[in-house]
Amino acid sequence: MTRTTITVGLDGSPESRAAAEWAAREAGLRGLPLKILHIFEPPPVPVAQAPLLGTETSQDWAERIPLEAAEGLRLRHPGVEVITDQVTGEPAQTLAEAADAAEMLVLGSRGLGGIGGFMVGSVSLSVIAHATRPVVLVRAGEQAADEHKTDPAGIPSAATPFRPVVVGVDTGDVDETLLEFAFEAAALRGTSLRVVHGWPEPPSAFYRFYGDAELAGTLSREQATVLTEALRPWRQKFPNVDVIEASRCGSAAQVLVNAARDASLAVVGRRIRTSPLGAHVGHVTHAVLHHVVAPVAVVAHA
Repeated sequence: MTRTTITVGLDGSPESRAAAEWAAREAGLRGLPLKILHIFEPPPVPVAQAPLLGTETSQDWAERIPLEAAEGLRLRHPGVEVITDQVTGEPAQTLAEAADAAEMLVLGSRGLGGIGGFMVGSVSLSVIAHATRPVVLVRAGEQAADEHKTDPAGIPSAATPFRPVVVGVDTGDVDETLLEFAFEAAALRGTSLRVVHGWPEPPSAFYRFYGDAELAGTLSREQATVLTEALRPWRQKFPNVDVIEASRCGSAAQVLVNAARDASLAVVGRRIRTSPLGAHVGHVTHAVLHHVVAPVAVVAHA
């Protein structure tokens, strides 16, 4: 199936409207149409039969949500083709299917406020855990200027260069799908790509034996070399992307969260697994979703 749209799930909430704005900007960067997907859930039978909230009235109201949103997006993003689609179904399953038919799926999420990241609901987690294409979560209140550096006077501006794209990698299992998405995102934004790898302390570090400093230095150089070698073909494929390598000793989740505090986009991977217990998101992705305020792209890979 040809993936030709950036699809956004819209339910009329402030977070979904922020996601739609982000998706429109991303569609503009990629030269792709934007599809607004609204899932209509029919009201329970007793409510549908009520005189003032009949099924027809509820559906008419629901149909206005994507149409009105599309009209506004066309005005604010004149170069982007905006199409709408309304379906009836179970949200998590319907959105996961929509993700697999698109270049990417964009969803909104309530922010935790202040320095927190996303309040990720069960529907979003289920979609992330089952979609085979990238899913991007956008925090409520996200503005275009948030993804850019401040101007010389320190004022937020969407006219300044983008902040860096940040991606977390596992050098023991470097995935091409993840790196290609991250490099492409940085290239489209004309910004740098910060590639982050966190590695654990050696067992002896717990006991602080003599020579730990020398061992740590050796391990640090080895890990940095592995990361450099893994990125070599990607530097050649994207010669215009300035790559910043960050190999750090510590929890992979914490290292990535710290590195993404000034990101325009944080990119994490999710391994596609089949398990009798269902799909899994992973602790690093969980940490990034809950502690990073920038939009987060979760890229599924084999």
